[in-house]
Amino acid sequence: MALVRWNPYREMETLQREMNRLFDSLTTVSNGENSVTDFIPPAEMTETPEAIHLRLEVPGVESQDLDVQVTAEAVAISGDRKHEARTETKGVTRTEFRYGQFRRVIPLPARIENTKVQAEHKNGVLNLTLPKAEAEKNRVVKVNLG
Repeated sequence: MALVRWNPYREMETLQREMNRLFDSLTTVSNGENSVTDFIPPAEMTETPEAIHLRLEVPGVESQDLDVQVTAEAVAISGDRKHEARTETKGVTRTEFRYGQFRRVIPLPARIENTKVQAEHKNGVLNLTLPKAEAEKNRVVKVNLG
């Protein structure tokens, strides 16, 4: 039986390669011949008796690059993301580019008046105010207890 010398650094390199491969498979999506980073804007939804307020973070996306479509039951947001980060440290310049399209469809908890939606896009945050339909505002549900 041959004696093999154990190298702990080789184990760490193997672990690092496997972790990189795992994260790459989670964050990339195949687009035909090349692969693009998948971006899903985070969203926050709050509801009041009169309206639904939806807030999405879309950093690096200009207003003209966003497409917002609203139906009575859902909101669809899509756009083109163009991001460039540039840092200079001790005479070394580092530049990163991220490009790609994204699309997110968010179902709404109540029917809304999609002709009265108000939108504001400022500092990379998209705020939508979605007024509820009159039928939803005055809706009373009788609960049968037995």
